[in-house]
Amino acid sequence: MSNLNIKPLADRVLVEPLPAETQTASGLYIPDTAQEKQHKGTVVAVGNGKKDEPLTVKVGDTVLYGKYSGSEIKLDGKDYLMMREDDIMAII
Repeated sequence: MSNLNIKPLADRVLVEPLPAETQTASGLYIPDTAQEKQHKGTVVAVGNGKKDEPLTVKVGDTVLYGKYSGSEIKLDGKDYLMMREDDIMAII
């Protein structure tokens, strides 16, 4: 994790997506053209939550999110997703 100078507002969460799988469980290598983006990542920054709803995720949590969740942003040369906590399906 890096020290980003960003603070999400309200119930927004900044997630660093995990890299795509390069190998199957049976050991086969997946070519770059066939790799799919994973739908999990690590939380790197969180907002303060809404007035009556504190956030349940915290920095360092690994989370699952929907395929079309969040807005892609680039900070310090790395790709991140900014999403609402509602877009997060589970903490793993």
